[in-house]
Amino acid sequence: MNFKKSLPVLALLLAIAAGIVARPAAGQTAPMHRPRIAVLDFDYATVMSSSSALFGSNVDVGRGITDLLVTDLVKDGTFSVIERKALDRIMAEQNFSNSERADPTSAAKLGKLLGVDAIIVGSITQFGNETKNTNVGGGGGGWGGFGIGGVGHSKSKATVGITARIVNVDTGEILGVAEGAGESSRSSTSLLGGGGGWHGWGGGNVDFGSSDFQETIIGEAVKIAVDKLTADVVSNAPRVSVRTITVDGLIAAIDGGQIILNVGRKAGVNAGDRLEVVRVSREIKDPETGNVIRRLTTSIGIIKATDVDDTSAVCIPISGSGFRTGDRVKSVAQ
Repeated sequence: MNFKKSLPVLALLLAIAAGIVARPAAGQTAPMHRPRIAVLDFDYATVMSSSSALFGSNVDVGRGITDLLVTDLVKDGTFSVIERKALDRIMAEQNFSNSERADPTSAAKLGKLLGVDAIIVGSITQFGNETKNTNVGGGGGGWGGFGIGGVGHSKSKATVGITARIVNVDTGEILGVAEGAGESSRSSTSLLGGGGGWHGWGGGNVDFGSSDFQETIIGEAVKIAVDKLTADVVSNAPRVSVRTITVDGLIAAIDGGQIILNVGRKAGVNAGDRLEVVRVSREIKDPETGNVIRRLTTSIGIIKATDVDDTSAVCIPISGSGFRTGDRVKSVAQ
């Protein structure tokens, strides 16, 4: 044996044994799907009075913090996170109220409709300052650089606390709990001070992801808390199992560049899903019963669902051509 020639092979075997090189499962060439999750806007009822005093109006801090969490989770890549517009549409269809934000049972029902593996619900437990005598009040949305409204009597740091629960959509079981706490490194007579470019808000909304807000005292604490919460959520990823849903349907119609299927949300199709289109070339029947025991098919291409209701789906082609009414669609092989 040529020892020098065998070195690369030996190195590869050692790398596989050590886990440096991933060993694909038998017959599998593509990576497994990431767990698919949705994140409900966090409940902020506990801190509504303090946040309203801070901003001078009722700002949905739960939604703002949720948007930051979703951004962090997307950047991390451990989970596949459903788009907000899909979540908002289902919530509207189900008349989901803000009071149900932190309810695992209601969240699980939404999660099944969305076709996700788990859904995250949470609450803002702290959103304010560490000292009670600091005046964070004052009205209106126009301030420049440092503070709003009234002037406080002492400096304080901003503190933010968040809790979240990861819920199994099939059972309503809480798979994991995550927490995030943040405290600003700076003190100020106003929690909205410290951001040199901060000039207020419009329509009662605050962009928590803007650099202007994150440069404020409270913005700094929010960012720290959300980053810690994100790390805690990601650490629970092994507890979230990927649900196996097999889609089997037909192309019902083709209209221009749109492909309409006879299966939808109830069959497991969700917006963003990719499906394989196959054409049946031959059906094999049991000679005794006459029942179809196997269909021989040819792959035509891949399509993506863009709009889904309970019983149908609108798709666009991703690859392939020549799609026809009656072609079968199925889940893309893993």
